[in-house]
Amino acid sequence: MYDKDALKELFRERALKFGDFTLASGKKATYYLDGKQITLHSKGLQLVSEGLLELLKTGEIDAVGGMSIGADPIVAGVLSAAAQKNIDMLGFLVRKESKGHGTNKFVEGPVQPGMKVAIVEDVVTTGGSSLLAIERVEEFGCEVVQMLTIIDRMEGGAQNFKDNGYEMSSLLTIEDFGIEPPVK
Repeated sequence: MYDKDALKELFRERALKFGDFTLASGKKATYYLDGKQITLHSKGLQLVSEGLLELLKTGEIDAVGGMSIGADPIVAGVLSAAAQKNIDMLGFLVRKESKGHGTNKFVEGPVQPGMKVAIVEDVVTTGGSSLLAIERVEEFGCEVVQMLTIIDRMEGGAQNFKDNGYEMSSLLTIEDFGIEPPVK
């Protein structure tokens, strides 16, 4: 069972930093949420995985995946949580660049064209990296039916997904930490 309060507390202890930061989106920020401090921590990954599994439309999707390297532990955790509930599910990883040898694939794992999938991400700001993952997964031939994140920074990502025909769900938002979203 997902414990939202425990996940918020773990983020406060391990992953929420204040200062001057440049995000992957290129935006400047006065705070940083380091999702890997949570997803590479035993209790953190357990909480995230249980929460995301509750959000997943498990009867509708065949696989869960996302952009490597951030999504890697999340995918593994969700698969483990699914196995504990006897839910059959596959995982996949999306490369930023093809490896340049072997199959030269962007999508790695046992997924096949025609499968319905969910994309997972640790922190969404604008959604750029997940939109790239979606593009690559759809080029591969899968149908993306869900977009999930641990934290929504509330800086346009949800709207970018919506504008592209996807709904995003999150376990937490920056408001859960008393941070006001930027004014649009």
